[in-house]
Amino acid sequence: MKHWAEQTALKILCRIDPEGAHGLALKALHTPFADLPGPVTSDRLRTEVAGLAMPNPVGLAAGFDKNATAVAPLMQAGFGFLEIGAATPLPQPGNPQPRLFRLSEDQAAINRFGFNNEGSTAITARLAKRPNGIPVGLNLGANKTSTDRAADFAQVMAEAEPHVDFATVNVSSPNTERLRDLQGPAALAALLDGVMQARGTTPVFLKIAPDLEIEELPDIVAVSENAGVAGIIATNTTLDRTGLQSRHAPEKGGLSGQPLFEKSTHVLAHLSGLTDLPLIGVGGVASAEQALAKIKAGAHAVQLYTGLVYGGLSLAARIARDLDARLAADGVTSLRDIIGTERARWT
Repeated sequence: MKHWAEQTALKILCRIDPEGAHGLALKALHTPFADLPGPVTSDRLRTEVAGLAMPNPVGLAAGFDKNATAVAPLMQAGFGFLEIGAATPLPQPGNPQPRLFRLSEDQAAINRFGFNNEGSTAITARLAKRPNGIPVGLNLGANKTSTDRAADFAQVMAEAEPHVDFATVNVSSPNTERLRDLQGPAALAALLDGVMQARGTTPVFLKIAPDLEIEELPDIVAVSENAGVAGIIATNTTLDRTGLQSRHAPEKGGLSGQPLFEKSTHVLAHLSGLTDLPLIGVGGVASAEQALAKIKAGAHAVQLYTGLVYGGLSLAARIARDLDARLAADGVTSLRDIIGTERARWT
């Protein structure tokens, strides 16, 4: 019955503007109609990434719950871990609306939110009250008007550190002008140094763009390893518009969803061949088959977001259960046994 209700709700939400629908979806999580099965797990699915014990490897990517208003119900939605945010030191409204577009024909979305959020003080106050359970992390951002964006990242890290299980340095959003410039080796090293000094013992991940040239990845890896980051998240949204069918294709912003799957997995696989750091695969994950492909390309865990737009919130639990069934059918007893086993397919 709940699955039927979810499909009905999805049809209704698709008839209203995407950002309004997103807000309604967050509010729906607090109602009795939300499908909240609790974390899906098994001996095969249970894993550890950078010291974080996860009931399954299917996580929620940053951007869905920017302000930590639905952490408790999301922890019961079947995910193995959550990433909240991005959070910036000061509240900011983000870019003018409309700034989120459904590309239904492409099973994709384009956003140019521009780090709209209520600010790190409000967000970390909510994170401080969250229940125990699956790992919860915060995506760190910088204010658009900041004169020292590296300092912004360190400030949010220092504020959030007591209340999160991990943090992600987000220098890969295309929606804040010149933010991606911080992926250059010198700038990235300086930024990470500040964050690492503020982190305490909290694991810190670096999230990179899918539009980097393959030749740039060794420098990213070297800086990450030297800084002591816990792992790399590959990837954020893309500026590439190749092959899109939707009338919204020309919209400015970051593209996510199905068109990003191959591009992001390509970057992921190349990273896997360059480092032993744990990798989290993001971009176009909407099925157990795609989650499995990311893992075999080198991911220790995966995250999804746009897939929820088209598959509903129960998608995470469905992917985790289907992944478990596939592993069992293949005689796999541990995820670690298959990480990177098909890397060559993507490189």
